[in-house]
Amino acid sequence: MLNTKVVILNWNGEEWLSRFLPRIVATLPEWATLVVADNGSEDSSEEIVSHQEGVEWLPLGKNYGFAEGYNRALAEMEGEVFVLLNSDVKPADGWLTPLVERLMESDKIAAVQPKILSYSEPTKFEYAGAAGGFIDRYGYPFCRGRIMNITEQDKGQYDTATSIFWASGACMAIRAEAWRKAGGLDGDFFAHMEEIDLCWRLQLLGYEIAAEPRSVVYHVGGGTLPNNSPRKIYLNFRNSLCMLHKCLPDEERWRLGVRMWMDRLSWMVYVLTGKWAFAREVCRAHRDYKRMRPSLDAKRQLLPHNLRPTTIYNGWIVWKHLWGKRRFEQL
Repeated sequence: MLNTKVVILNWNGEEWLSRFLPRIVATLPEWATLVVADNGSEDSSEEIVSHQEGVEWLPLGKNYGFAEGYNRALAEMEGEVFVLLNSDVKPADGWLTPLVERLMESDKIAAVQPKILSYSEPTKFEYAGAAGGFIDRYGYPFCRGRIMNITEQDKGQYDTATSIFWASGACMAIRAEAWRKAGGLDGDFFAHMEEIDLCWRLQLLGYEIAAEPRSVVYHVGGGTLPNNSPRKIYLNFRNSLCMLHKCLPDEERWRLGVRMWMDRLSWMVYVLTGKWAFAREVCRAHRDYKRMRPSLDAKRQLLPHNLRPTTIYNGWIVWKHLWGKRRFEQL
């Protein structure tokens, strides 16, 4: 098997480490190493890790966020496969081997995710990844098993290995060579949308992204920022625009303009429903995106744009949802 580093990026995650770390250690094969990279925690995370045999502790010094935290952690590691694993994940038995085996099937496969089920409702898919991620033509993400905020029951309907657009950062196995070639995550994203941006860039480089349902994990979700967090609204809106700015080919840049108008409609809905904090964060996201354009232009120049991923859904998932499409298989 390939030399594999399983890396948990931690920030004040003592609750999750104490709950799930023993289980993660118990499910690791001998060819994998577990590392907890710490983003400057101020709780008892280090003490918890020190009492768990076979786990390495890598202090990063301060909170760099999800994206830059992983960049700095993985820059210090050797290995053929990196596994990005959230601290609030409980893996099933044998979860890691199918992921690495899928990477070994083809050098073209850069990243693969397991089937991600809800920890609190184990018969349902979990929001952040479900059975594999996709985006529509305007950059809105959805998954096999999750359309907008509706998650499906897992009835085996997505128990087929397949190509997807993005693999979830909650649990993603990625070829180290591909990680380095793509330049890792975009540290300016801080958190949210960063794995989708990475997977798009990998596909522009000629790689494929895959889902492997033989591997199963259970994800708590929302451990860092809950879904109703204004901060999360800001990061999702800003980073979506940044991703589209970098990755869309020239002939499709008009979709970025359409997305900006759709964001304005979202702002109006927030205002009309009295969600003033959310409305302010949408405005701030657009302001900061405009400020970031020069650096985004420079990043865009480094990417080839002659390949359009075939896994982009050529429709608008919000419209489909409004018309009653609640399951991926209905699209």
